[in-house]
Amino acid sequence: LISGEGTATSSGSISLQSANSGASGTSGILIFSSGSAQGGNSGAVLIGTGAATAGRAGRLSITVGSGTSGAGGDISVAAGRSTSSTGGIVCIISGEGTATSSGAILIQSANSGDS
Repeated sequence: LISGEGTATSSGSISLQSANSGASGTSGILIFSSGSAQGGNSGAVLIGTGAATAGRAGRLSITVGSGTSGAGGDISVAAGRSTSSTGGIVCIISGEGTATSSGAILIQSANSGDS
């Protein structure tokens, strides 16, 4: 699945989404998954943006929607389990700044409500 190339201006866009639900349903699920492996390594799921040579690099944003009659959605990041070796690593690295400072890593809890 590839969008069109833009040799003089922007390239095309790709939008992949589930449709909105009806008044009493839930919207659909998007699943991105590699298959299991019996005799070797399982596949990888890679998500990234391209580099920019004359502008800002792309942005990757993962967000969860708000809820009006229940708790907000969750984001979970977990490394893999191993039964015969070391478990996986969760690694968060800020961007390098070769001309100025490197990027920051911010972890913040939002303000609470009244109750």
